[in-house]
Amino acid sequence: MTIISVADLHGRIGSDETLAAIDLGDKTIGIAVSDRSLAFAHPRQVILRRKFGEDARSLLRLAESENVAAIAVGLPINMDGSEGPRAQASRAFVRNMGQVTSLPFLFWDERLSTVAAERTLIEMDFSRRKRAGKIDSAAAAFILQGVLDRLRALRGD
Repeated sequence: MTIISVADLHGRIGSDETLAAIDLGDKTIGIAVSDRSLAFAHPRQVILRRKFGEDARSLLRLAESENVAAIAVGLPINMDGSEGPRAQASRAFVRNMGQVTSLPFLFWDERLSTVAAERTLIEMDFSRRKRAGKIDSAAAAFILQGVLDRLRALRGD
């Protein structure tokens, strides 16, 4: 399993490759994928969580179809900077993914990403019911956009 930093991404992404981000929920995995210019994050359909093997296969199928070079994983750090059970579960998910893929992963502090995603969906006038089905992918897009913005800053764009 390879865990990298955002700074390590620069030399690892080909011109035709994308980045992905996931937001691990209890019932779903939210997914977002960048465009090939690595400028914008686009939410994708969530994966309904079942068993790890099925979840991993679904995620890897999407990664292959979208030509993903690396996957950012939202790390739910507590507001005081500590890591609780949800952060440990995210780290365990990545460890398990390392057993089934050589794709590199990076962790991204996702504090308040779900709150920001929900505010955006409210501003877009999504009903509570529709927000529930989109919140994890919207949070993944928020996470990925943060990674893309940081990558752009590191490149001096």
